[in-house]
Amino acid sequence: MEQLRELTPQVLGALVRRYGHFDTAEDAVQEALLAAATQWPVDGVPENPRAWLITVASRRLVDLLRQDEARRKRESTVVALEEPLATEEVAHDDDTLRLLFLCCHPSLSQVSRVALTLRAVGGLTTAEIAHAFMTPETTMAQRISRAKQRVRGTEFRMTDEIDPVLGVLYLVFTEGHTASGGARLSRTDLTAEAIRLTRELHRLLPGNGEVTGLLALMLLTDARRPARTRPDGTLVPLAEQDRLLWNRELIYEGTALITESLQANVIGPYQVQAAIAAVHAEAASTEETDWPQIVELYGLLERFSDNPMVTLNRAVAVAMVDGARAGLDLLEPLDEDPRTARHHRLSAVRAHLLEQLGDNEAAHACYRTAAELTTSDPERRYLNSRAARLERH
Repeated sequence: MEQLRELTPQVLGALVRRYGHFDTAEDAVQEALLAAATQWPVDGVPENPRAWLITVASRRLVDLLRQDEARRKRESTVVALEEPLATEEVAHDDDTLRLLFLCCHPSLSQVSRVALTLRAVGGLTTAEIAHAFMTPETTMAQRISRAKQRVRGTEFRMTDEIDPVLGVLYLVFTEGHTASGGARLSRTDLTAEAIRLTRELHRLLPGNGEVTGLLALMLLTDARRPARTRPDGTLVPLAEQDRLLWNRELIYEGTALITESLQANVIGPYQVQAAIAAVHAEAASTEETDWPQIVELYGLLERFSDNPMVTLNRAVAVAMVDGARAGLDLLEPLDEDPRTARHHRLSAVRAHLLEQLGDNEAAHACYRTAAELTTSDPERRYLNSRAARLERH
């Protein structure tokens, strides 16, 4: 049930905030979900499903902790666990957001933060997370387990360290927008959850420019989702998308947010990315896009971080302004960067620019290489179709 998936991180957050014991709380929540899946179809969905789940899960958690304490003969601790978590206590808390801050604790590595967030907040299985990281499932399971142990006993509160949280939300949204592998191009469950949590952060920190910028970026990017695939799931690149299908409501909201933010805040990387997305959103077509402005914005974005993907995107924009050869020249250093040397996007962009130059043989080879490197089925089909089209010419 979709409702159970949405409630899971809220219930887990409530239990971890009250009791700690991440692993045991997860087990208790899973048992409550199983009870709901069994009882609700027969008895009907309760008036307050979240409260029902919290009550059942907290009672089960207390039982598990009592059993554990009994085995360890630490009866003094059990006294603090006599009463199950009162649902009224958490009725208006956003425990998902609190859980997010715990998953992004500064003591964890970036990879562990993302993995734990995808597991606890996003609801992905360990196998799905391992696939996204191209890591063996056993390795990922150990990493997530270590992360849980590291934050065990950590004070469960909102912190002032917002950058790790923004970074994780951005990565969760990115994984949802373009899934790193599998049959689907996107995962709307992840993008929707990332947007929801970022909205909540923006509500709590309306004056933070980067929170506003990240929210605007997500909205402007998600606005294009209806046009990104055809009914059969085939990928549609930006230049070929029917812009009438773009969600104008999200575009208006995202553009208003980034416009206000740029006027009132010190500029950061999420705001710059949102500004780039706004330039695309305001154009009626690829040809009418203000590409010189996008080139300038990508140049500004490169000053914030050494990210080869920014250079890759700037190369595309430069090609629109100064020609495909100028774009190809910018790609050459990326061949030596281990972060992009074997990344399918580098081969895909090079293929696109070579095709523009009329070098169909080299473009065909690059499309095939990109198709071999990607783990996304929709992207692979698209890249192979581009290569096949060149074979016919």
